[in-house]
Amino acid sequence: MIELSRTQEVQRNHPLALQIRKQITKALADFNMIAEGDKVMICVSGGKDSSILAILLEEIRKRAPMNFTIEATILDQKQPGFSAQKFQTWLEAEQLKLNILEKDTYSIVTDKVKNGTFCSLCSKLRRAILYDYAHANQFTKMALGHHRDDVIETTLLNLFYTGQLSTMPAKLKSDDERNIVLRPLVYVAEKDLIELAEIWNFPIIPCNLCGSQEGMKRQRMKKLISDLEKEIPNMAASFQTALENVKPSHLMDQKLYNFKDM
Repeated sequence: MIELSRTQEVQRNHPLALQIRKQITKALADFNMIAEGDKVMICVSGGKDSSILAILLEEIRKRAPMNFTIEATILDQKQPGFSAQKFQTWLEAEQLKLNILEKDTYSIVTDKVKNGTFCSLCSKLRRAILYDYAHANQFTKMALGHHRDDVIETTLLNLFYTGQLSTMPAKLKSDDERNIVLRPLVYVAEKDLIELAEIWNFPIIPCNLCGSQEGMKRQRMKKLISDLEKEIPNMAASFQTALENVKPSHLMDQKLYNFKDM
């Protein structure tokens, strides 16, 4: 096995890396994410969030009391200019295996969507491919790189645009019950991931297909959260606590609470 260089060891022990690793470990424990013998597929995009998750989850695996394995998987959707070579070389230097799946969803999306709203169809196709691959290759869990800000933004998007009180759960069984999806970064703030990515300075694969209507809505939520945090200290942490402290009787969903017989 290739030994980590001195530089890599220093990076792993950077105070911010240790903080994020502790937050991941807490999420793993709080939501009982990983069990003995699990084979975990980390869905990486080549971006900062899933890349940091892959490295730190491997660090956690080395120290964990139970035995489990992890592999990173990336989907080459045949977007112009996409190349995973530098990213793969970096992950291999970090002792992580990278599976590269090749499916031309780019042509499908650009053919079907003419008004620039790519994200919904693109993510749906990507999710289906990754779910199928995980099931076919006996992965017991799938880990995604969604962080605390993603969770809050999704909650607000659902509230304002779909009329639902729902979010990205930390642990989820897919509708067809074939896959268990994990989000180990749910306690981690995006600003910390941005800072750590700058410190580590690893290869990033840009997505050239984004810029959709959904994306603009998410950017609007991101700005709203940023503005609120200027007025309300620790707003994001409070929001996250609220998601873990739901009182059905204080809402209005008659499927969750029997108002008629009270």
